[in-house]
Amino acid sequence: MADRPASEHPDHFRRRGILFVVSSPSGAGKSTISRKLLAGDPGLTMSVSATTRPMRPGEEDGRDYHFVDVPRFKDMVANHEFLEWAHVFGHRYGTPRAPVEAALASGRDVLFDIDWQGAQQLYQRAGGDVVRVFIFPPSLAELERRLRARGTDSEEVIVGRMNRAAAEISHWDGYDYVLVNDDVERCYADVQKILEAERLKRSRQQGLIGYVRKLMTENSDS
Repeated sequence: MADRPASEHPDHFRRRGILFVVSSPSGAGKSTISRKLLAGDPGLTMSVSATTRPMRPGEEDGRDYHFVDVPRFKDMVANHEFLEWAHVFGHRYGTPRAPVEAALASGRDVLFDIDWQGAQQLYQRAGGDVVRVFIFPPSLAELERRLRARGTDSEEVIVGRMNRAAAEISHWDGYDYVLVNDDVERCYADVQKILEAERLKRSRQQGLIGYVRKLMTENSDS
């Protein structure tokens, strides 16, 4: 049944949504894998972060990020409007709470492309709804090669990203799953398997107790 919502079980009890976190050092492949997940899975929606960094050419407010100034961002923090937020490369980034909670309640899964700090904060606030996947590069030398191959960053930025990569990798044990992206198609397939397995967990099924009671009643009546 390809047209059945991802949150709906064939036996008609519903599933609570997942907060699916994919993290990696810059250049290790999380953005590529995230795009492939979104393109191939209609039950998955991307969390759109708020940020104080300037909009880049080709970006659209509300699609890529919610672009806000620093005073507005600080107000959002003070009003507890974020599930998580952090300083990254001199700018502030945060996950607005309201749209994520609405998606969870409706049984939709939300994809997060955030770093280890964001993943940690998200887990502290949302606990069992969070699934955390960390993607390693095959090596730091390969990671640096990929960053240079982009041709978009200055030498200073590349050095900064490499330094940050070492710090991010040191937090690998704060994740539920770890993968090595030495082949993007294989890594993507593994991430898909993780998402599908997590969707089937008993703890995520809503109405399961009622369904089982119904089965037991049918058994006692027969």
